Amino acid sequence: MSRDFKRNPRGRRARRKVCSLCVDKVESIDYKDVAKLRKFITERGKILPRRISGACAKHQRTITESIKRSRNIALLPFTQD
Repeated sequence: MSRDFKRNPRGRRARRKVCSLCVDKVESIDYKDVAKLRKFITERGKILPRRISGACAKHQRTITESIKRSRNIALLPFTQD
């Protein structure tokens, strides 16, 4: 089986997610860019995991770091009520 595909329970092949930040060739993620960071946060304020966001490991680490920095200076909330 090819490395680019995973099997579904029904036997169909699903395409592997591609990191959108790698496609756009993003070098770093700025913690002040709140609009971009909101895509990686749930409506309750939690950070989306890699398997859902589709980010690669390298970019997921920078996303998490940037979200935590922007939370500390009150650009993003810790929780949504």
